[in-house]
Amino acid sequence: MDALAKIQRQIQWNRLIAVVEEQAQTMIRTAFSTTVREAGDLSAGIFDLEGRMLAQAVTGTPGHVNSMMESVGHFLQKFPAATMKPGDHYITNDPWLGTGHLHDLTVVTPAFRNGKIVGLFANTAHIIDIGGLGMGPEGRSVFEEGLYIPIVKCFEEGRANETFFDFLRVGSRTPVELEGDVYSLCACNDAGAKRLVEMMDEFAMDSIDDLAAYIFDSSLTATIAEIAKLPRGTHAAEIRSDGYEAPVTLKASMRILDDAIEVDFAGTSGLSGRGINVPPAYCRAYACFGIKCVVAPEIPNNWASLAPFRMVIPAGCILNAPRPYPVSVRHVVGQLLPDLMMGCLHQAVPERVNAEGSSCLWNPPLRGGAQVSGQESEVEDFEIITFNSGGTGARPGKDGLDGTAFPSGVRTMPVEATENVAPVIFWQKQLRPDSAGPGRTRGGFGQVMEIGAKNDAEFAVNAIFDRVANPPKGRDGGGEGAPGWVGLNDANGTVLRTKGFQVIPKGKRLLLKLPGGGGLGDPKARDPALVARDVADGLVSPEAAKRIYGAG
Repeated sequence: MDALAKIQRQIQWNRLIAVVEEQAQTMIRTAFSTTVREAGDLSAGIFDLEGRMLAQAVTGTPGHVNSMMESVGHFLQKFPAATMKPGDHYITNDPWLGTGHLHDLTVVTPAFRNGKIVGLFANTAHIIDIGGLGMGPEGRSVFEEGLYIPIVKCFEEGRANETFFDFLRVGSRTPVELEGDVYSLCACNDAGAKRLVEMMDEFAMDSIDDLAAYIFDSSLTATIAEIAKLPRGTHAAEIRSDGYEAPVTLKASMRILDDAIEVDFAGTSGLSGRGINVPPAYCRAYACFGIKCVVAPEIPNNWASLAPFRMVIPAGCILNAPRPYPVSVRHVVGQLLPDLMMGCLHQAVPERVNAEGSSCLWNPPLRGGAQVSGQESEVEDFEIITFNSGGTGARPGKDGLDGTAFPSGVRTMPVEATENVAPVIFWQKQLRPDSAGPGRTRGGFGQVMEIGAKNDAEFAVNAIFDRVANPPKGRDGGGEGAPGWVGLNDANGTVLRTKGFQVIPKGKRLLLKLPGGGGLGDPKARDPALVARDVADGLVSPEAAKRIYGAG
């Protein structure tokens, strides 16, 4: 390929990324659920007719996009590309064929040009309610966790599958939002297909096969080149989760080869009887992301750039949950995997690895009304999820980020958006002083949140929190981040369970103290000016500055 042809291919590749980003933004603009509209808990991408991902939107989460990369192949097994027609849309929320739990809907749509199928668009979005017990860890099997949708057509040649939508509406506490989100997902794929055809017309492309070959070859070659720069060897690490019935230990052995990285999760804790289990696709999604962040962060994410990262996930461990194990809050364990991967990579390239962060989202599902308090309820029925995060781990050259979601990448939801759609009040939401793990570069600060129902009425939380008994660790002499805390705002400081359905009594409020990120390096080596700045900002107390950093 000559230089001019390579330039044109690169332009087309960049255009393709713009196409899928418009696809994602269409979903955000049209979504009904605040989880999509405000938090951006979604993914969008384009695939070839073999189900291989060419490009993903910048907006989106690794758990969604990297799991979705496997999903399209499952759709094609049931509905081969040759059988698809314009106006068809296919949907599932099968945790083992999609992104790991029932609250994520995945939609696949064919794109046609001049009557010929030329590609596939797929997207995933987290919806507020899918029925069952609701989003929480209490289920004993996936069948208790909500409405289970196999791969089916939700639209056929542009006509809605009314039987499907009848089942969908009656199975959810929020039927309007759920149905609206399905229409949004289909519209977003249609937007991507339209832009793809316009692009193909502009470049006189009869197919995207040649472009796909260029993308895959370039991405694979670049990724292998980055792997080749790493020192060869095998490195082991482990990390602990608070778990549900008992603490959970995740173990990994990482082998760095000439052209691949292999990870074996042997020694990881066994399956749980509650919904913290992780389907294997979700394990691969976040493990690959953690490796890619360190090894090849600048290479666009697609099928080929992830291919050199290979996983062995032993049967019977919590990272390889089989049907019908409960998996509703698989993110609580699964989002620890990037920190586990960095624990391995720290032994190979310590200068490129962050300290551990709060990792798992603190996204409390809140419920109220008659479904909690019966006829005595003082507020209307509501079901809502609000996304929030603790601090990230310290970086080699910079402090960690405060109240920022890593690895999920979702946005913190504005309190006003949640208060606008549910009868709840956020009485407090601020950074948590002294929560950042100390170090030469410190971790990010966690948050303090105080949430109540209107009129201080009774409501419930389906707790799905972690990093309370096992706070984020520092590296290279850096300190731990502050552990999380879950309780009531009363004078006694009543402690609540970190996982499970619990009622907040009338007159009380839910108080959350989100964990801070771990620190990196010796705290005594921290720039005194930065310590003074944190003290002046009220984020580090003078006592802690003197005791930990030797300031003052």
